Amino acid sequence: MISKRAQNVPASPIRRLVPYADAAKAKGIHVYHLNIGQPDIKTPKQWHEYIQKFKTEVVAYTHSQGIKPLREKFAEYYHKWNINVEPDEIMVTNGGSEAILFALGVVCDPGDEVIVIEPFYANYAGFAAYLNVKLVPVTAKPENGYRMPTMDDFEKVISPKTKAILFSNPSNPTGVVYTKEELEIIANIAKKFNLVVISDEVYREFTFDNTKAISMFEFEELRENNLIIVDSLSKRYSACGARIGTFVTKNKDFYAAALKLAQARLCPPEITQYGAIGLLNTDEEYMKNAMNEYRLRRDVAYDEISKIPGIIAHKPQGAFYLSAKLPVDDSEEFIKWMLSEFNVDGKTTMVAPLSGFYATKGLGKSEIRIAYVLESEKLKDAINIMAKAIEAYNNR
Repeated sequence: MISKRAQNVPASPIRRLVPYADAAKAKGIHVYHLNIGQPDIKTPKQWHEYIQKFKTEVVAYTHSQGIKPLREKFAEYYHKWNINVEPDEIMVTNGGSEAILFALGVVCDPGDEVIVIEPFYANYAGFAAYLNVKLVPVTAKPENGYRMPTMDDFEKVISPKTKAILFSNPSNPTGVVYTKEELEIIANIAKKFNLVVISDEVYREFTFDNTKAISMFEFEELRENNLIIVDSLSKRYSACGARIGTFVTKNKDFYAAALKLAQARLCPPEITQYGAIGLLNTDEEYMKNAMNEYRLRRDVAYDEISKIPGIIAHKPQGAFYLSAKLPVDDSEEFIKWMLSEFNVDGKTTMVAPLSGFYATKGLGKSEIRIAYVLESEKLKDAINIMAKAIEAYNNR
């Protein structure tokens, strides 16, 4: 007997095609993984140094909100970004995923609605289904570079059950970095209808071409009562397996409610919290080098994909993702075919179908997300293989 909740949680569009990749590898095919945001840049040495220094006779529970030295270090980090929060307004979570679950759980009852900008980070759908919360989409379109929908688009979907707006900036999966004017639409909607803004700011460092990721903390009308920031160290320091994120809010009621959820799961792992202190002590040169590398990869990915006839793509300004509309009828079927039927010199490419990043049925069917997390030559080869696959697929 399987619960309706478990049945309603969607499989990850990022991971559900892994069996096809595994089958290709079993046949000796090399698979370029552009489907998942797993960076290949080395984790900072400070992580390993702090882990190695951590010695204790008993690996014990920590405070449910996370150890104080780490929360203090996070507060220092946020202050550098003019996000002026104190350690007791920061909760350490098991990755950004748990922070989103806490935020939705604090704000919503079963049956409540949360507005999302689609395409959105696909796991939002899983978190919402787990909590029996309905995601209500407003749609950003590939033809205009997935820019922010209009005020009217948001107002059309407001209902008495609407409790929050959840979105990421820079955007996963599109790479869009929203302007201050675009973010004002979110702030104005939240103020007008007394909604909570859940701002996913995991990729704030990853911006290109003189753009800057503006935190929703800059909107004073939201700051004290209507804002939750969710964050993670996974991508910033190439430490996805560390599972360290944060739930940040100045609203004391939100924090107290989230703390009860945190107490129910006891605490984050002790040793990785000490490793995270090391990450936050990483010198600025690390991030500068990482940004230069991602900028190069962004340029290579965009230049190569732009050569494909019939494709619709815009140059991403942030994160390390590129979303594009392919000249195929069904991107998921194309990806399955590419993994099971196609290779060039024993190599093939895996990307993520974008349909799973939409809440509106039927949208995104021809779209994909590329995570440009491989070094440039591998990335170029992977996209060239995909270009050849598109031509072969449409000529079957």
